[in-house]
Amino acid sequence: MFSKAKILGTLTAAAILSATTAMAQDVTLIMHHFLPPVANAHKVMLEPWAQTIEAESDGRIDIEIYPAMSMGGKPSELYGQVRDGTADIVWTLLGYTPGVFPRTEVFELPRVHKGSARDTTIALNASLDLLAEDFKDIHVLFLHANDGNLIHSASTPITTFEDVAGMKLRTPGRSGAWTIEAMGAEPVSLPVPAVPESMAKGVIDGALTTYEIVPALKLQELEKYTAELPNGDRFGTAVFMVAMNQDAYDALPDDLKAVIDANSTVNVAAEIGQMWEDFEVEGIAALDAAGVTRTVFSAEEGAKFDAANDTVVDRWIEEVSSKGIDGAALVDAARAAVAKAEAQ
Repeated sequence: MFSKAKILGTLTAAAILSATTAMAQDVTLIMHHFLPPVANAHKVMLEPWAQTIEAESDGRIDIEIYPAMSMGGKPSELYGQVRDGTADIVWTLLGYTPGVFPRTEVFELPRVHKGSARDTTIALNASLDLLAEDFKDIHVLFLHANDGNLIHSASTPITTFEDVAGMKLRTPGRSGAWTIEAMGAEPVSLPVPAVPESMAKGVIDGALTTYEIVPALKLQELEKYTAELPNGDRFGTAVFMVAMNQDAYDALPDDLKAVIDANSTVNVAAEIGQMWEDFEVEGIAALDAAGVTRTVFSAEEGAKFDAANDTVVDRWIEEVSSKGIDGAALVDAARAAVAKAEAQ
C-alpha cells in the first residue's frame, strides 16, 4: 500500500539508513507510459507507487518514469516494449493491443462492469489465475479499471437512446466499439491523447470515456453535454495494467521480489480501485464549472441501453467461444468476482 503518510515515513527511514550505511542502489527499472505527467495516473498512482518500492527496498530499487511516450513509439507498442525488454515496466491500456488479452476483456463489458472502479479492480486482481494465459509473456504487477465510460458530446444534446444514433464516438477498445454500434452510432478508434484535437476538428462528435480524464484533456473546453446510465452504471470500462518484463523480474534477488510482490495485485487492488473512483470528482467539478450539461438517463431510457448492451455481451461470448474460450463461463465468473468485491 502506498499512502502519502506511509511513503514519507518509509522514505525518511530509508534516508537515515542510506546515510549511515551508504547502501548503493542495486537495480534501476525503467517505466514507460502514454499520458503526460499532469495526469492522475502519473502523479497520483504511478509516482507514489514507484516511491513506495524505492522506500521499502531501502533505496535498492530505483524506478525512473518516462511519461507521454518519451522513450519513443506509440501507445499501442507499450505491451511489446515490456514483453521484449525495451522498458522494464509499462502502464498501458489493454485495448491498445486488440486480441492479446481476450479473457481479461470480459471485465470491460457493459453489464459486467457495474460502474465501480474499486469493485472491478479488486475482481480483476483476484481473478489472475483465471486470466493467466493472457499474461504468459509478461509479469503482471497489477490490473485496474477506471470508473467506466459515459457519453461525451461536443455539441449534440443526448437525453434518449435515439439521440445517439449516427454520432461518431471515440471508442476506448473493441468492446467499446461494439457498445457504440449497439447504440446505432459509429465507433472511431483513437488513443485517448488524440481525443481533444479530433473533437475540436469535428473528426468525432464525442467520445465514450470517463469523467476522470476530463481535466487532463481539457474536455470541459470542448464539449457541451455528457450522458450516463442511471444508478451509477456505465457503458463498460477499460482495463489497464502495470506490467514488468518477465526477465527483469526473474533477475531480482528474492528480497527485492518480495518488495515488488508486496505492492502488487491483490495487495494494492482496493487502494488503486478507490483512487480511480476518487478521480471522478475533479472531472465532474471541471465540467460543472464550465457549464457542461450532464444528463442521467431515465429508467425507461436506461432500459433501452441495457437491452443494447446485452447484445454486446452475447456478441463477445460468441466471438471468444469461436476461438476455444468458454465465454459464457468467463462472463459468469467475472460477474461473480465483481459481486464478491462489491460485498467486501
